[in-house]
Amino acid sequence: LLGATAIEDKLQEGVPETIALLSLANIKIWVLTGDKQTAVNIGYSCKMLTDDMTEVFIIGGHTVQSVRQELGSKQLHCSSLPPSASGDMDSISGEFALIISGHSLAHALEADMEAEFVSTACACKAVICCRVTPLQKAQVVELIKKHKKAVTLAIGDGANDVSMIKAHIGVGISGQEGIQAVLASDYSFAQFRFLQRLLLVHGRWSYLRMCRFLCYFFYKNFAFTMVHFWFGFFCGFSAQTVYDQFFITLYNIVYTSLPVLAMGVFDQVITELYEPGQLNLLFNKKEFFICITQGIYTSVVLFFVPYAVLSDATQSNGVPLADYQTFAVTTATALVIVVTGFWTVFNHMFVWGSVGSYFTIMFALHSQTLFRIFPNAQNTLLQPVVWLTIALATAVCVVPVLAFRFLKLDLKPQLSDTVSVSEGRLGARGGSRRSGYAFSHQEGFGELITSGKNMRLSSLALANFASKHSSSWIE
Repeated sequence: LLGATAIEDKLQEGVPETIALLSLANIKIWVLTGDKQTAVNIGYSCKMLTDDMTEVFIIGGHTVQSVRQELGSKQLHCSSLPPSASGDMDSISGEFALIISGHSLAHALEADMEAEFVSTACACKAVICCRVTPLQKAQVVELIKKHKKAVTLAIGDGANDVSMIKAHIGVGISGQEGIQAVLASDYSFAQFRFLQRLLLVHGRWSYLRMCRFLCYFFYKNFAFTMVHFWFGFFCGFSAQTVYDQFFITLYNIVYTSLPVLAMGVFDQVITELYEPGQLNLLFNKKEFFICITQGIYTSVVLFFVPYAVLSDATQSNGVPLADYQTFAVTTATALVIVVTGFWTVFNHMFVWGSVGSYFTIMFALHSQTLFRIFPNAQNTLLQPVVWLTIALATAVCVVPVLAFRFLKLDLKPQLSDTVSVSEGRLGARGGSRRSGYAFSHQEGFGELITSGKNMRLSSLALANFASKHSSSWIE
């Protein structure tokens, strides 16, 4: 022995904890690395692989027949176990891991074997593809996008990860490997552990805010527009509008924009789980039709309740209140109060500011000194019957919704209502007894590249692939 040297390939701070949390969020994690098969040790050190797993499948065949045979036996073993409570074969009762080398992956990515490979890999909790080329990384990502209806996120730190980052979401880590991955990514940050906050905090908040915004948007616009439809039966479907032109102009710009703006800036639902976003529970066809139905119901109440009450109502001096402008002011006031429905600690100022801006503008328009645009409606809000009508319409709109929410909370609660993730859950789990250090005397993927296996594509297919990943080629 003339000499020896050693290189420590150390994980960044927080990597094991981040991967463990992402696994708890039911996120499938695949490792595509150019390291040797002893990357298994890294899998144990970052808690992707644990001693509690049922079995770790290792596929290392160098021929098509051997890889097919190994994949078939692993898939048969997985299918022999019963599925989980959800009934999904991608989540069986046992916990498995799949480790495949670059030579074997080259055969597994063949057209007649890729479906079997995806089925076997998706049945495993963790997948490690070791000693793979940059082209194979891109092929694996494309394979998942092709066969699974899932959102893919690829994260890398070097130029060899550029083609892989062409997933639905690409994340680049800016470090000692250069900035090629950062330039090709959608998001970039300095350390892998920041991915935890990107997904589980900001990503979850973004999904919640967007879903609530869409529901609020459809609801308030259906409640606003359908009132004109009911009014059409009484005006012969002419061009006459229920509301005055100032209200129509300011409805979306001022009166109903502040609540949703406050929700987007301040709303932070701490107890919500990550699963609703994966299962698309907060905005789907069912939720869309619920918003539409609620909007139509609100429009019916806002039109017919004031119509029924004001038809025979009179002022204190005996003058009838059944005029167009009184009806328009009453309906518009009730509409602004009803659709302003996101009452949280953080956005009370915006909510009351929205209602306050409505009354300020309306009083200015109905003033005898500033404007005289609506002379017949200047005393409308001084009549007690008008305020009673607004309160009645608001109660009829809001009370059924509140009752439905309380009954749903009691009879069919959501996961966020019944499950709270206790702190220190990860700390209660014991770490693996295996070493995180990797010692290897195996060959690299030079033989795989020189064999031309990855280049067994038709010229047309290669041209199509190159056009799709043109930014990944480095001259």
